Amino acid sequence: MEATVEISMYPLNQDYEPHILAFINELKTYDSFKVRVNETSTHLFGDFDAIFDALKMEIKKSYAKH
Repeated sequence: MEATVEISMYPLNQDYEPHILAFINELKTYDSFKVRVNETSTHLFGDFDAIFDALKMEIKKSYAKH
């Protein structure tokens, strides 16, 4: 099943930009879906399972790291 997901991150610290950019760059490493970034959100296009598996993994890594 194909899906489109829009995600926005709002880290609760002043030095947020590097954390958001690192998260987006990790999402861009996946070949199983497309990533488009704009000023306020990131859009993911592709297979539902691939997108949500990647989000689960990358959100967990981001929270553990930052």
